[in-house]
Amino acid sequence: MTVRTTALFAALALAALPAVAANVDEMRKQQTAQIPTCARPLGTISVLEPEDATNWWTGQQLEAPSKLIKLFVAKSRCFTLVDRGAGMNAAMRERDLASSGELRNRSNIGKGQIKAADYVMVPDLVNANNNASGANIGGLLGGLVGGRAGAAIGGLNLKSKTANVVLTVTDVRSSEQVAMAEGNAKKTDLGWSGNGVLFGSSGLGGLGAGGYANTEVGQVITLAYLQAYNDVVSQLGGLPANASAANATQAVTVAKPARLFSDPAGKGKVVRSLDVGMMLYPTGEKQGAMWQVEDEFGNKGWVSSMLLQMSH
Repeated sequence: MTVRTTALFAALALAALPAVAANVDEMRKQQTAQIPTCARPLGTISVLEPEDATNWWTGQQLEAPSKLIKLFVAKSRCFTLVDRGAGMNAAMRERDLASSGELRNRSNIGKGQIKAADYVMVPDLVNANNNASGANIGGLLGGLVGGRAGAAIGGLNLKSKTANVVLTVTDVRSSEQVAMAEGNAKKTDLGWSGNGVLFGSSGLGGLGAGGYANTEVGQVITLAYLQAYNDVVSQLGGLPANASAANATQAVTVAKPARLFSDPAGKGKVVRSLDVGMMLYPTGEKQGAMWQVEDEFGNKGWVSSMLLQMSH
């Protein structure tokens, strides 16, 4: 191969780089515009609105963003969804009827049946203020959302149809924020979103997404939240299969005077006496009725679970 031929191939390769990069970017954008699917649920989750949220969606005739996220969850099968909204309120009314004796016999409704949420997901705008009727919903939330997301500016611009959103996921047992992802979208992104698949009758349009599927601003907001949801699923891929077992065991309270022993037989050295009302923290180790626990000072030993009750 001559030097001239080699130079020609090199020039052609360099010229093709922008096209290759554009194709890779196009593929990445198309992937983030698709609802991810999971082989197994990552845990049980509830979706709530932020407490200090401005109802910006009502002026655009949109449903609350929590309903949009619930559609993502249901379609992706990445979480088991539990209702903590209207459905939960209705369920509690049924339980009130059961406890008052108004329901038929053998209705099988009562305590201990509600599935616990492992995580809570909250959809929000990165920036929000009380000017929900304006063209731009701004106002930095640096004190609420830290890091890269807190430094972003934009939120939702209705005139230029851009959206800057954030999803946060909190572990309900530890209160740790286990994931936070930002999503950004603009009107020009609608070209690569695969409208027919995502917003058509076989996608969100057929699932009751309303204005999120039928309006440009709704579609832009959907793409932003979907980008964040994809990121959240990626972040949470390494979560334990059993969130309850992976967290610290619920604290217990001494119900009757007891002693903390150095061994599970309950016949060894007494580490200390335990007064009624004292709070202890099980380590998860058990032998029969004996539980290994720690007190608030780090003393570890064994005590009979018959002398304990769950702390409230």
